[in-house]
Amino acid sequence: MRLFRRKNTDTDPPDPRTAWPEQHVPDDPAAAAEAFWVGWFDLLPMVSAALGEGEPHRVEHELCQLVEALHPRLHFSLERGRQSIYALVVTGQEDPEVRPFTDAWRATAPPDDAIWEYHDSVPPVPDPTEVTVNLGEHRISLADIRVVAQVDETEHVVDVAVFHPGFGELDDATRQTMTFLPLDATLGERLAAERLRRVETAAVEPAGAITLLEFRELVRGLDAGGHENVGAPD
Repeated sequence: MRLFRRKNTDTDPPDPRTAWPEQHVPDDPAAAAEAFWVGWFDLLPMVSAALGEGEPHRVEHELCQLVEALHPRLHFSLERGRQSIYALVVTGQEDPEVRPFTDAWRATAPPDDAIWEYHDSVPPVPDPTEVTVNLGEHRISLADIRVVAQVDETEHVVDVAVFHPGFGELDDATRQTMTFLPLDATLGERLAAERLRRVETAAVEPAGAITLLEFRELVRGLDAGGHENVGAPD
């Protein structure tokens, strides 16, 4: 998965003493969303050609400008679709101040068809246990991830500890990334934001740990109630 962001096109790095320029935020989310879709359909022939030739970077600049005009804090990605061939994901990463814009964007999106589907948050991977993340010389198979989850039945949220036998070979920053990535891949961005409370990295495999697919079933069933704690974070 690749999230595109706006790039600095200046050849010289900015002076660190210079204040970051104020970014324009549209006053009307609905109008901004309508303008986005007009621009999207204008760009669609170029996007289709770039994707068909395996060169999505050719339209990165134009799409960045289009998404920025909707809201400067939005991110987007072009993905393989779950039902369609391609998916366009525009996400505010669960920022409540940006949510009106993604809501308006999704409400005015065209119906999904055989070619395109549209998501206002990063969706879950169909089977995270089939994913392997390459980190330099390290290969982290998500099939080997184990989690232990403690459910707060009152709040309907989960505290989680994540373990992988290869975590000890990673630096701290990469280990932290790889602690959250499997959870987002398993639950999707929105469900993870709604249901995960505390997330920790486990140094050793905790007793009673479960697989990512078992964890997905647990979290998706929270609203039904009746779940018991599955292990407990160290």
